[in-house]
Amino acid sequence: MKRQDLSESYFDLWLLIGKINHSIMLIRQKELNKYEIPVRQTHVLRTIQALGPKATFSEIAREVDRKNHVISKQAINMEKDGLIIRIKDKPKSKLLRLELTQKGRDLAQVSNQSKSIQEIFSSLSEDDRQQMKLLLTKLLTKVEKYNAKISKNADT
Repeated sequence: MKRQDLSESYFDLWLLIGKINHSIMLIRQKELNKYEIPVRQTHVLRTIQALGPKATFSEIAREVDRKNHVISKQAINMEKDGLIIRIKDKPKSKLLRLELTQKGRDLAQVSNQSKSIQEIFSSLSEDDRQQMKLLLTKLLTKVEKYNAKISKNADT
């Protein structure tokens, strides 16, 4: 295969991954519209639930691969919507933890159930899904290493 063809096939794969992600996100959002919650907030809700008492802005940001200020803005909106509460562990502490309200717990539970995602991924066998997970994890590991490398070079 020529270098140009190889480069095009990499680009085509990248576009395909992006198209699949975008399409599934749109379908998932349609499914969540009746609960009036954005897809990205469901990811944060599930992360807060999983982290429990360790759910600080920095831990959540790390888990969902976002910057602290992005999580902070989301938290303000989520608190206004009655999904979470921000808690100071100590009165003079700047460290805030996030906890789910009952409404937040209910929506986190709803977000764990998705007919659309189940329907879409049911087109793959268990072996296909395991292989896909393996390949995507391999790509993600490479992305993270490459990102660390270019971040290190940008700092120097």
